[in-house]
Amino acid sequence: MTAPVPRDEDDSATLPTGTFSSWMAGMQRALRGEAASDVPCGTCTACCTASQFIHVGPEETDALAHIPNELVFPAPGLPDGHVVMGYDEHGCCPMLIDGACSIYEHRPRTCRTYDCRIFPATGLDPGLDDKPLIAAQARRWRFTFPTEADREQRAAVQAAVTALRDEAGDVTRLAVAAIERHQAFLARP
Repeated sequence: MTAPVPRDEDDSATLPTGTFSSWMAGMQRALRGEAASDVPCGTCTACCTASQFIHVGPEETDALAHIPNELVFPAPGLPDGHVVMGYDEHGCCPMLIDGACSIYEHRPRTCRTYDCRIFPATGLDPGLDDKPLIAAQARRWRFTFPTEADREQRAAVQAAVTALRDEAGDVTRLAVAAIERHQAFLARP
């Protein structure tokens, strides 16, 4: 068994996320590939230790150059050139060395855009997908809703979750779909 991954000193303390609308703007930029997510992870590596496959697209030549070939294999159901990187026998990303990402500056887009705050933003619990460390961290985040726009966006996201629940698949895909398609659920005057 590997040594425990370092965690924040008080894993139960709440974490301020800022305004909902500011976070949404950044998350949407990340999902469109315009920027990386700006997640203040601290010492948390829950997503790196959650037995997740990491998709790497064929255009991600920098990431692919830093991942050993023996760690990737063709991505099921995707066109040639798309690969996934698996995890080790402990559920950890093989690029996680001594509790830190060994290719952080060259990490795949999947890692650059991952943001566990998507779960409290959508009201979904990743624990439903057997991701207890991610669920514990996600439950700590706290958004603020100082404006009517913040509250309307949150309501639209939650309406999108309800409407998309049957078609999105797992909880992570549902959360992403709700963020991407929430504008269709904004109240119009």
